[in-house]
Amino acid sequence: MNLISTANHNPTSPLSREHYRQLEAIVGESGISDCSEIDPNDQNRIFRSIAPETTVNSIIYPNTQAELAEVITYAKQHQLGILPCGKGSKLHWGGLVKNVNLIISTERLNQLIEHAVGDLTVTVEAGMPFAQLQQILAEKGQFLALDPTYSETATVGGIVATGDTGSLRQRYRGVRDQILGISFVRCDGKIAKAGGRVVKNVAGYDLMKLFTGSYGTLGIISQVTWRVYPVSQASQTVLLTGEKQAIATATQTLLSSALTPVAVDLLSSQLLEKLNKNAEMGLIVCFQSLPESVNQQATRLLEVGEKLGLNGEIHSQNDDNLWHQLKQFIWQPGEETKMICKIGVTPTEAVATLSQCQGLGVIHAGVGLGVLRWESVNSEHLLKLRNWCNTKGGFLSILDAPTPVKQQLDVWGYNGNALELMRRIKKQFDPENLFSPHRFVGEI
Repeated sequence: MNLISTANHNPTSPLSREHYRQLEAIVGESGISDCSEIDPNDQNRIFRSIAPETTVNSIIYPNTQAELAEVITYAKQHQLGILPCGKGSKLHWGGLVKNVNLIISTERLNQLIEHAVGDLTVTVEAGMPFAQLQQILAEKGQFLALDPTYSETATVGGIVATGDTGSLRQRYRGVRDQILGISFVRCDGKIAKAGGRVVKNVAGYDLMKLFTGSYGTLGIISQVTWRVYPVSQASQTVLLTGEKQAIATATQTLLSSALTPVAVDLLSSQLLEKLNKNAEMGLIVCFQSLPESVNQQATRLLEVGEKLGLNGEIHSQNDDNLWHQLKQFIWQPGEETKMICKIGVTPTEAVATLSQCQGLGVIHAGVGLGVLRWESVNSEHLLKLRNWCNTKGGFLSILDAPTPVKQQLDVWGYNGNALELMRRIKKQFDPENLFSPHRFVGEI
């Protein structure tokens, strides 16, 4: 067996031959893999997600929700730490995981359960790829209103676990606002459900919101019911570039107007350079609706920009390509020293914050959430920027960074008063700390 580890000292033991045999009896010979058998890129993400003292040698692929429950039951009986994932595209986000013995992937739980076209809802298993779900919905003229990272490989469960919404949150809000129901496997192997399959279902405790952004620390999501939307007839994107104060004014004017954009993002000067634009800051806005409405709204925003001395352009054909290009600049593989952080500030401080980042940056202007990327950055600048965000009512959390950086710095940087509450919730759901230990806030 190939052992994925970053050090010779490994207090966490890999799976024994007996564990291997017992788990193989549950999921079948093809349902358990040695880590050496997977794609090298996936190996690298696993390598970067676990602490140096932890060794993992096996990935389990349950074929059904029942098999998933049985695997977790076995893991609990034998006190095996679990790192849940879908296809693993965001496995390296957050803190370094410790004391895990195996990875459980929901990749094979990928079936469409129900698509209620008339009710605008869809229920799928957690391992269904986001791209596949969008294709299924598109055949009926519908879509899931999310724009997640690594949208080609991201799974439904992984999107929920990381709360990965993207730019469309301006119009459709976040992941937690679009989930109607959820099924998950508890630490004792029992299957639990919350919510339902209709838009107006409000019965029961809102576990959907609790699991969103929990990074696999409370249980393993097995099934999700989503609210979906009709595909718009037309789409246009407006890009304004220029002096940062003018961009701030244009943003405020847009957000306080009657215009109805689906996405409103601020772009740093370094990110604009990737588009061959030389400006202090940019504002990129997407309108989707009837063709006449889209044309009028895009023209109106251009007029606002012109009055402020901003350069403006409209992208009508294939505007998706521009948004995809911007995502690639932030998320594409790069130097081993690269660092990607998620930030949040009050929306009124978004322009000033982006001016200080000194890297590739995008902030969703309506809510103040964003992402920053550096190919390399010193800890002093990072901590200075975190302090800035904290003083502006926000935060800075490290998503992706070299292992030594994650060992030296507090990845989450959380200084709020809810930590004790989060620890109690974790203890209630996972008293023996088997799910993704140390990955979340306060090493939960």
